[in-house]
Amino acid sequence: MTVSIVVVSHSAKIADGAIELAAQMAPDVVLLAAGGTDDGRIGTSLEKVLAALEGAGGDGTVILTDLGSAVMTAESALEFLGDPEGVLLADAPLVEGLVAAAVAAQGGADARAVKRAAEAALGPARQLEPGSVEAAGEGPGAGTPPDCTGDFELVNQAGMHARPAAKMAGGLSSLDAEVTINGVDGASMTGLMTLGAGKGSVLHVEAWGADAERAVSYVGALVQSGFGEP
Repeated sequence: MTVSIVVVSHSAKIADGAIELAAQMAPDVVLLAAGGTDDGRIGTSLEKVLAALEGAGGDGTVILTDLGSAVMTAESALEFLGDPEGVLLADAPLVEGLVAAAVAAQGGADARAVKRAAEAALGPARQLEPGSVEAAGEGPGAGTPPDCTGDFELVNQAGMHARPAAKMAGGLSSLDAEVTINGVDGASMTGLMTLGAGKGSVLHVEAWGADAERAVSYVGALVQSGFGEP
């Protein structure tokens, strides 16, 4: 069993399309769409969201939304269900967050880790909230030597594109470690893609925390395998 994911969008086409994309990278994850109104117009439907949540199953459910009123509809659904344990609403960009969450779920992450993977797609701005350790200058890269490091050369022809970035970010988000790769958050799919790292580029990995060694080994194994690509 894996964590299931529900997509709430104002458009049925957007919800279906986002799920079609994510399913390419996470074929074993239950992805459910709740897009548009009951009569096919642009908007959201509480009934559709409730039906998706009831059909989700698995080891927990994470909800992703597009625009503001979709968030309100999802919150109403949680209230209607009594805010059940194991159903979490992620604050994340829909497409990037969904892909990262789906990859994390495919890898066996629990609901909280899947939610973190989705929210990590917001990138560094998300992590520098007032009062956070990063904002206070106490996070990784702020003078604390990493617990583990590694350097790995990209061998796949396409380099760090969406699929490898999603695999890397999804896996790292489920570990008890803070990881940077060439200076960006290793758990952020968007951040990794901004590196523009092509074949032959070297990824410098720094990790802090209990799973630091596992995180570096995970990145190394993915890179050295070419992410399963030519």
